[in-house]
Amino acid sequence: MASARRIVVKIGSSSLTTAVGGLDADRVDALVDVIAKVRGGRENAAKEIVLVSSGAIAAGLAPLGLAKRPRDLARQQAAASVGQGLLVARYTASFARYGVRVGQVLLTTDDISRRAHYRNAYRTLEKLLAMGALPVVNENDTVATDEIRFGDNDRLAALVAHLVRADLLVLLSDVDGLYDGDPRRPGTSRIAEVTGEADLKGVVIGSAGKAGVGTGGMVTKVDAARIAAEAGIPVVLTSAVHAADALAGRPTGTLFHPTGKRSANRLLWLAHASAPRGVLHLDDGAVTAVVERRTSLLPAGLTGVEGHFVAGDPVDLVDESGRTVARGLVNFDAKELPRLLGRSTHELAAELGPAYEREVVHRDDLVVLG
Repeated sequence: MASARRIVVKIGSSSLTTAVGGLDADRVDALVDVIAKVRGGRENAAKEIVLVSSGAIAAGLAPLGLAKRPRDLARQQAAASVGQGLLVARYTASFARYGVRVGQVLLTTDDISRRAHYRNAYRTLEKLLAMGALPVVNENDTVATDEIRFGDNDRLAALVAHLVRADLLVLLSDVDGLYDGDPRRPGTSRIAEVTGEADLKGVVIGSAGKAGVGTGGMVTKVDAARIAAEAGIPVVLTSAVHAADALAGRPTGTLFHPTGKRSANRLLWLAHASAPRGVLHLDDGAVTAVVERRTSLLPAGLTGVEGHFVAGDPVDLVDESGRTVARGLVNFDAKELPRLLGRSTHELAAELGPAYEREVVHRDDLVVLG
């Protein structure tokens, strides 16, 4: 952990704001002090840090006269619109004490599940780091709809860690690690290390939601740790007050060991960040080709289509029993596919033109699930 060169740090709303909403300047400064010390100055950064920060909606509550986080999306977006500027302004002023410039990066799942957008996001973050800036990443709550939301910044942080090829992901919250039960109850113990799913067997994690200004709970943090570990990235889950220990590689919180291999491709985003806009039904032969041989999906293997989607949207691929076996980015609009079902690409090209002599889902845009 101490040798990690590129680190993604995620901080939750409850660690940055007051109980009634609004940014707590002292808490923000305390986090910045830790990151700046580990990172070093602008000209000679010892480590590269990407900060995934919640708090935009929470910061916008008080200025808009809202007593608590609203449930409807429109008012959440309004609060985010006001709060995001306040959040970045606070980080900009705080990091300026150390001569560190801040760059804001707002993302939705739609920005990165698509191939070209994924490359653009990667290039932007890489260039910010190369130029000595510290990226502050958040979900673009002001425009995100339910269909293109990450849902929580824990998962966003895990996916950003994969995107930038991070050496370490640090998840900071108001809990100092993963416990084998409710940490508020006597007799529960903190789990120091997780090497795989077996270590989580029998652990009562709790529900995903919680009261307050944030959206995440321990469920979202464990899920995020699983995603990052699957991508070959170690994860430290601890409280914000122990951030210095986590970034220095000292034992703290819960360490999730990598369970998979590092990969530079974007398929992890497709599996975990995209919401399917439709369903493609496959025959047994197509399921075997996609799942076992990892080939592209051709029109000949299609037996049915559901949903309203356009070319480039993510869709689920299901077998004859309705079980989802893969997810991919489709090359046709939903209204085009019914006349392609079960037909060969050569036949379609002869009848409809060369534009139809292509895959329904290309293997480079497809990820097998489960």
